[in-house]
Amino acid sequence: MAIELTSSFEVIDERFRALAFGNVHLERLYTGCRWAEGPAWFAAGRYLVWSDIPNDRMLRWDETDGSVSVFRQPAMNTNGHTVDLQGRLVSCEHRGRCVSRTEHDGTRTVLAERFEGKRFNSPNDLVVKSDGSIWFSDPSYGIDSDYEGDAAPGELGECCLYRIDGDSGAVSRVATGFVQPNGLAFSPDERWLYVADTGATHVAGGPRHIRRFQVKEGGRALAGGEVWAQCGAGLFDGFRVDVHGHVWTSAGDGVHCYAPDGVLLGKVRVPEAVANVCFGGPKLNRLFICATSSLYSVYLNTRAVPRPRTTWPAA
Repeated sequence: MAIELTSSFEVIDERFRALAFGNVHLERLYTGCRWAEGPAWFAAGRYLVWSDIPNDRMLRWDETDGSVSVFRQPAMNTNGHTVDLQGRLVSCEHRGRCVSRTEHDGTRTVLAERFEGKRFNSPNDLVVKSDGSIWFSDPSYGIDSDYEGDAAPGELGECCLYRIDGDSGAVSRVATGFVQPNGLAFSPDERWLYVADTGATHVAGGPRHIRRFQVKEGGRALAGGEVWAQCGAGLFDGFRVDVHGHVWTSAGDGVHCYAPDGVLLGKVRVPEAVANVCFGGPKLNRLFICATSSLYSVYLNTRAVPRPRTTWPAA
């Protein structure tokens, strides 16, 4: 007999049942944001940091007691966040038009703010590869108005995908041809990079899909970029890939789960449009969901891809 799931889940392909638990429900952990985005999990502290972009603040949810506090305000209208191989917060700043890093002592370091002498539009989301390189998208959302950044003309003339070298810090352009590049994530073996394009926000009939690129040249460049999945409800935005290669992506009606073969398996139903997700918790099997005004979570029968171990220099 097939397992009966709660109303938090929608099964589209029977393979989805193996990824969900029969007694699990979606939980709302906090509400009160204007546009919640960019969750990042800090395992050592057992807390989650995320952005409330229009309110120009970052919030912190503590797993030990469920409390929520302001992590940083003002916050440069930060959007996406991730954690690097040394456990430091790396952020995309709309207002700073840059990628920055928060050091262990709390100071801010700008990692990239220009390409070929021109300012970025408004870095949106990012991912750290196992070699320490940082890959990020640069759409125009943060300079389109004063709501999520500072209205300003673009200098680059296009919205692209970039890479910051983990050793030299050099910035290279790795993919073009987007309307509004957005969320991105590597497959578990880092052979593929998935990138969302939310261009339908700016162009009638524009893209609302995820493209898949092959990682080439020793992990420094991309090839291909075919459309891998089309969003049937709202837009794909931010997403994560689990240890089995499933893509858990934001959408207008919740979180959609795709198999590595591109088939939609099922959905986590969320009552607000979802912007981004990340895995966390002690076993990395808890999916945290930023959805419009709220932070949600749900436990899944899968987990995040294990982070590569960092080799520290000898004392």
